[in-house]
Amino acid sequence: MRIAVCTVSLPEWTPEEAVAEVAALGFDGIEWRVADDPGTDGPPGFWRGNRCTLPASTFEQDAARIRELTSAAGLDIPAVGPYARCDDLDTVERLMRGAAALGAPRMRVQVGAPGPEGYRETFARRRDEFRAVADLALRHGVQALLELHHQSLVSSASAAARFLDGIDPRAVGVIHDVGNMVREGYEFDLWSLEILGEHLAHVHVKNAELRPAPGTSPPWSWEWAPMRTGAAPLQRLFDALAGVGYDGWVSLEDFSTEVPLRERLVDGLAYVRELTA
Repeated sequence: MRIAVCTVSLPEWTPEEAVAEVAALGFDGIEWRVADDPGTDGPPGFWRGNRCTLPASTFEQDAARIRELTSAAGLDIPAVGPYARCDDLDTVERLMRGAAALGAPRMRVQVGAPGPEGYRETFARRRDEFRAVADLALRHGVQALLELHHQSLVSSASAAARFLDGIDPRAVGVIHDVGNMVREGYEFDLWSLEILGEHLAHVHVKNAELRPAPGTSPPWSWEWAPMRTGAAPLQRLFDALAGVGYDGWVSLEDFSTEVPLRERLVDGLAYVRELTA
């Protein structure tokens, strides 16, 4: 099992700073965020003003430079994380060309939330669209990744298995993300991996916890938490991954802010190594 870090969780660093820091800390790879980030007048944030983001609009043109930058640091690229949705095939294909030029074997493609027509109809339409995504994936040699994500059509392993039924796992795989799943879609760890079967292609690791939110309805909210203290049963997850023989990539995606970025990464990497020892 090899360990990478997602650059969405590195908002303070530029790509040049990130590869140097991530390599020095002992990670095996880096998973690049790809987006036309609108920026911010305030401090950099995970999803706005993130300095460690490759622009989607020039991704294909920038790929050779970023590939060299990453390789020179001794890091691999297990996947890239853009935000293109499956109903925008032109953008998906353009980003897949960039991923191929970057040397990334996998690329996230978002499925989105239910539309105004309701869950069932949206689910059926997105399945049709993902069949076209699968064709593009095989054409460009870049596996499309469907992320298990709260408040989406596929928050659980069971939903993803139903969504991808009949679609070639070489073309489309699933990102298992227990930090998202404890918020919505959690299924017992070993069972969730068995449900995904051959479609299990990549793993994100982060944590979250339920906190009181007085004055709101309901009076609680899910918030991102440090890797060691959140609600996700990470030891059980890694035991389950070993149990099904998973030997692929695990990407850390820590959105907690209790300690500085470098300290988060050091402890997150140490913790995952403890869990896999």
